[in-house]
Amino acid sequence: MEVLHDVGSCPRPAKGSVVTIGAYDGVHLGHQAVIAEVRRQAAAGGHDSAVVTFDRHPASVVRPESAPRLLTDLDQKLELLAATGIDRCLVVTFDEARSKEPAEAFATEVLVECLAAAAVIVGEDFHFGYQRQGNVELLRALGARQHFKVEGMALVDASGDPAADGDKASSTAIRHALVEGELERAQVMLGRPYEVRGIVAHGDERGRELGFPTANVSVSGDILLPADGIYAGWYERPDGSVHPTAISLGRRPTFYAEAHASLLEAHLLDFTGDLYDEPAKVRFVARLRGEARYDTVEALVEQIQQDCHDARARLR
Repeated sequence: MEVLHDVGSCPRPAKGSVVTIGAYDGVHLGHQAVIAEVRRQAAAGGHDSAVVTFDRHPASVVRPESAPRLLTDLDQKLELLAATGIDRCLVVTFDEARSKEPAEAFATEVLVECLAAAAVIVGEDFHFGYQRQGNVELLRALGARQHFKVEGMALVDASGDPAADGDKASSTAIRHALVEGELERAQVMLGRPYEVRGIVAHGDERGRELGFPTANVSVSGDILLPADGIYAGWYERPDGSVHPTAISLGRRPTFYAEAHASLLEAHLLDFTGDLYDEPAKVRFVARLRGEARYDTVEALVEQIQQDCHDARARLR
């Protein structure tokens, strides 16, 4: 997949493009359905296939006080988009000036002048441009003048079928499921385990003292963490090796009466060695239980042993 970061240096492909536009946070099954149709129509018409997305979530500029936490950072989003087989991805810098750009001006610059759109495919509820004034109808009007067709696709549910009200696979629905501890529901909509990334930081080595050393993974505050609890999952190191893992996500109430934020601790079940300062990818596979406070350290250790046993069983 070719990645473009500058609208001004677009290739304007001679054979034209079939294009979709969106934040594409999570690249979930709904997104994948749109991209699959983009690729199908591009192949049928002899065009390139393209995704237009943004370097940050537009809400972080337009309404930062209520912007959602992200399901994927930009690097992971681009990896997931590349895996769909799309030809090209244009990453638009979304800043204050871009947020005030009229919808038609944005569409003309990006779709017509940059990507030579032959067709534009978006979800039927798609909005864009200043104050979200752009929609499928505006795109169709522009397409009639600039000679590209527009399709507003019906939204799909977690099975990839047309969605009934309240059943659509969406980034918002996935965020809600993760916050509520409904990991399985989130994974069904994503089509894969939920993954977060970060750097292994030095902690208080409490896990090592208990006999269960953990990697304390420092995740960006922009990224959504699931509900506090104990999980079974996978941990990927920079060399590509993947390790079964018992994950603790929470505020460690056995040791601390109050904590300002949840801590992500990963105990690799079959690994010994130094992980400090390494980038880590942590994939949540199953939620084993909620976080709990124990009256004694001995009771906590006994529970951790059970959690590790349960994590192995779920990952086997």
